Amino acid sequence: MQTIQLYIEGQRVDIFNDESVVVTDSIKNVMDIDKIFTEFSRTFSVPASSVNNKIFKHYYNNDIQGGFDARVRVKANLELNFLPYKDGYIKLEGVDLKDNKAHTYKITFFGNTISLKQTIGDDLLSSLNWLSNFDFEEDVQNPFPLYFKPTDIERYLTTVQEKTVDGVTYTSPVQVPLLTHTQRLFFDSSAEVADSGNVSWSGAGGIRGVKWNELKYALKVLIIIKAIEKKYTILFSTDFFNNTNVAIKDLFMWMHRTKGVVTNGEQLTSFNYGVTGFTGTDTNISEISNTELTLFQRQQVNVLELSVIPAAGFTTIPYSFIVFKGGVPVYNSGRVTGSQNNVAIPIFYGEAYTVQIIITDTINFSNVDFFVSGFDSDTQSTVTANYPTGTFSVSAQFEFNMLQQIPNMKVLDFLTSIFKMFNLVAYVEDGIIVVKTLDSYYSGGVSYDITKHIDTEKSQSNVALPFREIVYTYEGLETYFASVHNQLFNQQWGKIEYKTDSNIKFSGDIFNYTIPFEHMKFEKLIDAGNSAPKDIQWGFCVDDNQEPYIGKPILFNLARKTASMSFVNGVDSSNVATSSKEISNYFAPCNSNMNVVSFASQPSLNFDQEPDEWEGRDNTNTLFKDYHSQSITSVFNESNRITKATAYLPLSILLNYNLADKFIIFGKSYKINSITTNLENGKSELELLNDL
Repeated sequence: MQTIQLYIEGQRVDIFNDESVVVTDSIKNVMDIDKIFTEFSRTFSVPASSVNNKIFKHYYNNDIQGGFDARVRVKANLELNFLPYKDGYIKLEGVDLKDNKAHTYKITFFGNTISLKQTIGDDLLSSLNWLSNFDFEEDVQNPFPLYFKPTDIERYLTTVQEKTVDGVTYTSPVQVPLLTHTQRLFFDSSAEVADSGNVSWSGAGGIRGVKWNELKYALKVLIIIKAIEKKYTILFSTDFFNNTNVAIKDLFMWMHRTKGVVTNGEQLTSFNYGVTGFTGTDTNISEISNTELTLFQRQQVNVLELSVIPAAGFTTIPYSFIVFKGGVPVYNSGRVTGSQNNVAIPIFYGEAYTVQIIITDTINFSNVDFFVSGFDSDTQSTVTANYPTGTFSVSAQFEFNMLQQIPNMKVLDFLTSIFKMFNLVAYVEDGIIVVKTLDSYYSGGVSYDITKHIDTEKSQSNVALPFREIVYTYEGLETYFASVHNQLFNQQWGKIEYKTDSNIKFSGDIFNYTIPFEHMKFEKLIDAGNSAPKDIQWGFCVDDNQEPYIGKPILFNLARKTASMSFVNGVDSSNVATSSKEISNYFAPCNSNMNVVSFASQPSLNFDQEPDEWEGRDNTNTLFKDYHSQSITSVFNESNRITKATAYLPLSILLNYNLADKFIIFGKSYKINSITTNLENGKSELELLNDL
């Protein structure tokens, strides 16, 4: 018989002498292969003693203000015979009353890793404020914003970028992939059609190629992982999440919040332009200095008005404008179109007025004009002044805000999806969330011979196969090339239906192991002029009707490639190409990580082996083969069984085993599928899998 000690935030809890505290431990249960984070929990009761009433602050009395908050979990730990057993959290479920007096508190004990779910909750990726560090260009002394404009898009498309944050230099945290949201690209060395998606560069007329505003930034997945650590003050181990792991280190998420061209949800808050070029003469009541208007405090201004007048041909394009006084907004037009004449502006003296125009598309203005009317005390007369800008254009370029552009996805859903892709497990050890692949986790275990502790009177040997088939796939397979693949081959891109033997119809249901990411198929271009393959691979984010498509968050590998290509670095208000140039390097989106030199060693994002878009031959290093097959094939093995047995495990095992360990029974080795232990008497109900 063992004694149990429970501590809640360091305070020891009174426990009933005859109360059975039972915990269930399982890291990857074969009956629940979709499970991600390990947890163990069981509800039990403790007496409403004076000690416990103090700990739970007389929770039964709802008149007490600032009492125990049963809505949240609090830190706790279990001991056996005063030796550490499990760290975790407890949640107060309620209080049982007898004769209208508190009798017992019902509590549930949770394992440490469950706190990750509790901590993150329903937060979105857009709440990861640390990502804002990557909205700036690399200039430690004088950082300046990252813009959505031709020069920035070209630089991030063609060259490796570095950014230093918190003293750490990150290589390629943000790049631009050759992935378009609307424009169809092709290569034809014999065609000179202007304003087409022909990326062939000849230098002889025909302004064409991939348009700069067809492209969007992409953010490295490991940067998102780091942002999660920063926000929630947690630390993941580097067993899997590290910069040398070729499965994850070059994985990116496309900053694709809305279909089509880059905007944000509000449409009008991204394109900011400070109005410049005001001219005029000093009239003794006010003065202008290009961008700023100042009213003289010694005089009396009766009227201050602003007129904003789009040029002919631009009167239907929406815009808004804000007037600032000393950096504080004093007027906001809201969304408008056409001329806004003689808009009254509140009158203040001293600090300068400035005007900011916010747009969704390139727009030309014929004039922006301040009008001032007042009384000049020196001349004892009414005077007026105009300060016009004359014609100017506002280009559709703006500061790129990662938090506004990152896909609309919950942080926990993002983590869960990554864990499911690579069959990862997580557990807490010394305050660190250890993240490993399931295979590497099991490879680190030790063996315990528990033969003499087994209750030999009864045991069970049951079928281990809970399903007749497991389907591994992505939720999003609707982009153009993936859709065409399905239509041509009647098989979804990258999907595998695993049932080990197609000639046998197993019993049970089909289990769908689905990842909520978009999975794109890419295209390597061929010269339509001479059928020669080109070293240009691109993505097309449209549906099968070639209409802009949003879909699920998109992940892909990025690899920098060398190839001559035509890049459109200028378009007019109708998005017609006005200038283009040759680029010789670009970042190619890919499913196989092409940064690994040997194709035979390149990991793939497909679950099933598919012809690699770049190589044209099958890549066998699939997600299923590399991360899922070892555990799943053993479950489907006809020799496999779930063995259920009862054991009375000594403290030397209870206090030291982990779920990666093996139990030896009568010379046979077993993996631990789950173990449920009564801590009072040491009786453990075991579910074991053959160690095949």
